[in-house]
Amino acid sequence: MRLGYHPAMLGLRFLLELTALACFGYWAWWVSSGGLRYVAVVGVPVLVAVAWGVFATPGDESRSGGTVVATAGALRLLLELAVFFGGAAALYTTGRVVLALVLTGVLVAYHAAALDRLGWLIRH
Repeated sequence: MRLGYHPAMLGLRFLLELTALACFGYWAWWVSSGGLRYVAVVGVPVLVAVAWGVFATPGDESRSGGTVVATAGALRLLLELAVFFGGAAALYTTGRVVLALVLTGVLVAYHAAALDRLGWLIRH
């Protein structure tokens, strides 16, 4: 079995996805004020999650294999990197530098271990 598609790696990836969404929500809370905070803390992660779910590469075994909008693998990879590392950047901009660096380290390690999946995306 290829490591990037191992159930434990897919589980870790799911946790990292949820973490990124939480980071975007935290950032939205931090940069907003008043009643807009409540809209932003829900709206920003929902927008990110919609983009995450809609744009996919057909046949990607790490997902259902289906997609709403067929997306070239390289473009999907850029979206994934933007979501994952964007979550870390969002933490960083809120002053949570240590947490952002820890998350970045975990993301780099995860992506280094999942090179087979990254290669698949680039080829498709």
